[in-house]
Amino acid sequence: MTTSGVGKTVKDVMHEGAECIGERDSLRTATQMMRDLSVGALPICGEDDRLKGILTDRDIVVKCCAEGKDLDNTTAGEFARGLVWVEASNTVEDALQKMEQHQIKRLPVIDQHRIVGMISEADLAKELPDSKLAEFVHRVYASA
Repeated sequence: MTTSGVGKTVKDVMHEGAECIGERDSLRTATQMMRDLSVGALPICGEDDRLKGILTDRDIVVKCCAEGKDLDNTTAGEFARGLVWVEASNTVEDALQKMEQHQIKRLPVIDQHRIVGMISEADLAKELPDSKLAEFVHRVYASA
């Protein structure tokens, strides 16, 4: 680990080009997208191309499959609640604080009201010193 995250912006360390799942798309479509993109989370976007929420593989398993819901008849939009995001121009520290505060591992990145990427705990791991990373992991996973 390095301390190179200090002073960097979210845009410097995020994964660019996050692909959205439409809010009316089925969870089956979401699972196929996750498989094809090798990701564990998808931003949910509305018809206006605006971010509405985020859908994780865990959401699908715990809130759909385990509850006996049908993947073909449950939409991504049903999971579009509690939206948390960060501006691309914010610092890595700002993203870290939001992720800790909301106990989330992935955070959509917005620039000029549009999603431009995602920042994850793996992105932070490359930028933070070991002590800071350990603190982040403790805070995010504490109630898991």
